[in-house]
Amino acid sequence: MTGHLPEALLFDLDGTLVDTAPDLARATNVLRRHHGLPALPYAVIRAQVSNGGSALVTLALGLDKDAEGHGEARTFLLEAYGRAIAEESRVFPPLERLLTEWEASSRPWGIVTNKPRAYAAPLLEALRLNPGALLCADDLPVKKPDPEPLREAARHLQAAPGDCWYIGDHRRDMQAARAAGMAAVAVGYGYIEEGDDYRGWPADLWFDTAEALVAALRGARRNA
Repeated sequence: MTGHLPEALLFDLDGTLVDTAPDLARATNVLRRHHGLPALPYAVIRAQVSNGGSALVTLALGLDKDAEGHGEARTFLLEAYGRAIAEESRVFPPLERLLTEWEASSRPWGIVTNKPRAYAAPLLEALRLNPGALLCADDLPVKKPDPEPLREAARHLQAAPGDCWYIGDHRRDMQAARAAGMAAVAVGYGYIEEGDDYRGWPADLWFDTAEALVAALRGARRNA
């Protein structure tokens, strides 16, 4: 798998392509404040962002997913997030430059995310990102780690799974990529929980930084 140069790139969204943690952290602390609690440190919230809104509610209020009041709190958090979805969120700078080059060479790229479309689509619009495929949590009956959203994105891009890199910052991203027949590319700069060694994930390639990922992709493009 790693011997294949990527013809198409597929990215996870939060923590892989876009640094969304600042806006999600603010919404999480709005929820805390609503319940009379002090703000949590940014680093603590950042580590949970890839686990979604329910995990952020559990972090903020100590309410498990099945606990009374969890659903109401999740709605409150997501409404707060939706009101300011791209105030501080930015594409990780090395990847922004890479995508400009990638599009200039007419190579396809897309996004597969467990973020609901109601939040993913306006975020991408605000950041002026135009992926050739966008698969969100609510687009199919299944989501990552199921491989079908990745396969569907590849079909949208008219790319064979074996010609795609799927890049992500969570173990489930690697599981989905492997099951889809894509190169599983793990990045260590994303939203990784303390004690979780991303080099232990079932990946084909590992990159500590966005700069290292971009350097590898630029080399692949020159050699293709």
